[in-house]
Amino acid sequence: MGDTVHQDGLGEPDALDRLWTPHRMAYLRGENKPADETPGECPFCRIPRLPDEEGLVVHRGRLTYAVMNLYPYASGHLMVCPYRHIADYTETTDEEAADMADLTRTAMRVIRSVSGAQGFNVGMNQGSVAGAGIAAHLHQHVVPRWGGDTNFMPVIGRTKTLPQLLTETRALLAEAWPLGS
Repeated sequence: MGDTVHQDGLGEPDALDRLWTPHRMAYLRGENKPADETPGECPFCRIPRLPDEEGLVVHRGRLTYAVMNLYPYASGHLMVCPYRHIADYTETTDEEAADMADLTRTAMRVIRSVSGAQGFNVGMNQGSVAGAGIAAHLHQHVVPRWGGDTNFMPVIGRTKTLPQLLTETRALLAEAWPLGS
């Protein structure tokens, strides 16, 4: 017990530093997530109506678009979403599935050229029980990876470090996106 100091005078000291991220509370509370199947209320339906910089849109395809993830796992983490409000991959048309595949491939090429990514995690979480944060609107994650990118910070420090602001990453990727793709 001795003369240890309690943080804010509450609880027992644990000798851990705190990196406060209050902006994540919106995500934890489920704000801006669709509460039902209403297409107009879904963030992935609202984003395409915004200017690219405001909506963090990297590229607009014919049937799908690429957008920065607001809560990224790694720097450059983006998602490919159909414009149409559908929840399940099996609901895509052949054209939508092809457009998603094309944008995903191009996103990987662009991210690799801009950041030197050494690998990628690509995938969809189908349904809230499978981990989809926004289950009502289909989206595919494209997460760049580098050797050693999962270090002690998220494992021990329970903190993610991102070297660049989302708006800066969006601008780099949008600028590097090939015309006509």
